[in-house]
Formats: sequence, structure tokens, C-alpha cells
Amino acid sequence: MQTHPASPGRRFPALAFAVAFLTVGLIVFGAVVRVTDSGLGCGTHWPLCNGTIFPPLDNLTAWIEWLHRLFAILIGLLGLLMLYLAFRDYRGRNRLVVRATVVAALLFLLQSALGAIVVWLELPPTSVTLHLGTAMLLVAALFIAAIASIYRPQQRYPSDRFTALAYVTAALSFVIILTGALVRGSGAMLACVDWPLCNGTLFPFSQGQLATIHMLHRFAVAGLGLALVLLVAQALSDRKSGSARTLAVLALVAYLVQAAIGALYVLSVAAPLWGALHVLFAALTWTALVVLCLIETLNSRAIKAETEGQWQPHSEAILNS
Repeated sequence: MQTHPASPGRRFPALAFAVAFLTVGLIVFGAVVRVTDSGLGCGTHWPLCNGTIFPPLDNLTAWIEWLHRLFAILIGLLGLLMLYLAFRDYRGRNRLVVRATVVAALLFLLQSALGAIVVWLELPPTSVTLHLGTAMLLVAALFIAAIASIYRPQQRYPSDRFTALAYVTAALSFVIILTGALVRGSGAMLACVDWPLCNGTLFPFSQGQLATIHMLHRFAVAGLGLALVLLVAQALSDRKSGSARTLAVLALVAYLVQAAIGALYVLSVAAPLWGALHVLFAALTWTALVVLCLIETLNSRAIKAETEGQWQPHSEAILNS
């Protein structure tokens, strides 16, 4: 991956990547909160914890939830600095960096509001799903800002089938994340106690709503796996760029690890470790696909700009003749 020179500065890219990875860490921490049933560790109070600033020393679930909130505040403060540097260093130079940073700031505010709503409403499945979905969109915006601040297109080519497949696969990955959050939030995680079948059958739709939700998530995961295999095959066929190939393969590897961990989570009767790692590799799969889509977009924009630059002098010559 080729990058821009140090100008206008190294502070923003370094900070943007740090905030992006910290946000991935926050998402995994959020998974720890869920798998340890600490989501209401501070009761229904927000921003206070059971009516106080600091939780009691002997209340482990309250401390887990409180530290998660403290982690989010740290990211928010770093995000403000990131927003300042984006406007200072990239306004008028790289609109994508500024726009992505502004979107990230707005998503962080929305994420914080949803976090409060989740607590106040005592963890309703829909709000929990929206909370995780917004967090993943925040990660995407942060990585877009970070990559856009340093990336220079290695190749210039128009959008094609591979580009479209990358976008479809990324969208499917996001859907998988939402359905996974719904499985957890609705209490359907152990509605199927075996794997890959669900209570001995492939179609457990007569076993109730929870088994149906769980198995539909598995079907969607299988669909994502097929899409990723096609994406890697297309990358090896159509892309000479090492970045596109590498990102496609990384997404597939992260997906395979995530799927294996999902099976272990079920077979271990929802062991917290596997639950947290499952979310981590879901975030890594999503991140690899988002960065791949960004690179595809920047490369295709580069050839469009190059083509328009070649056409413009020619058209002016015709008009002036």
C-alpha cells in the first residue's frame, strides 16, 4: 500500500488509527459486558452508576460496566482531538478525511445516546442490536478517515464486478453483525445446543422463535462465507494489486476464525471468552472489508479523475478551434 508523504503531518493518521483500534477494543469490551451479564451492573442509571460516580468495590459487574463507560469517554476525548486535527490539516486538501471524521463524531454521539437508552430500557434486543451496529459503523468511519489520510492509489481502474462484490460482501458482513447482536440480545444464543445442526435438525422453525432466530443467523453466516470465497477467487483473478488480494484473504481468514469460535461458543455453553473473541473477529472481518471497499473506491476515482483530466484539454482545444 503506497501512502502520501509525511505532509501535512503524521499526527492525524497516527491518532486516527489509534482511535480506530481503541474503538475495536471498546466493542470487544462491550461483548465482555454482555457475556458476563454486566449490562445492568450499574442498574438503570446513566451516566451515574447505581446513583453514584464510583461503584462499590465488591460489585464486579458494576465495575465492568463502569470501566466500559470510562473507556468510551477516553475515546470521545481522543475523537475531539482527531476532529480538530482533521479540520486543521485536511480542510481544503482532502475532503474525504474531514467528512469521515465528522461522520465518526456524529456516530459516536449517537452511540453514546443508544448506550444510555439500552441501560434505561433494561437491554431491549432492538436497542442492543442498534448499539452494536452503530459501533461498527463508527469503526468503519474511523478507518476510512485514517486510510484516506495516507493512501495513494497504486493502480487506477474502473469499478467492475470485483468492486461490486466487495460492497455486497461488506454489506452482508454488517447484516451478520446485526443478526448476531439480535441472537444475543433476544436470549437465543443457546436456543441451539449443538452445531452445525440446531437441536438435531437443519430447519428448527417448529421449535420456537428463539431457535429460528439462532438458525437464521447461521444461514446468513454461511452465505457470508460463500461470498468471501467468491471475493478471494475474484481478487486473485482480477486484481494485480497486493492490497486488494491481501485484504480479501484477511477477511476470509478472520471469518473462518469467527465461525469456528461461534461453534465453540455454542458447544462450550456460552463460555465468556469465546463470546468476546467471536465479536472481535466479526469486527476484524468487517474492518478488512470496509478498507477493501475504500481502496476500490479511491482507485476507481483516480482513473475517473485521470480520464477527465485527459479529456478536458482536448475538449478545450475543440472549443477554441
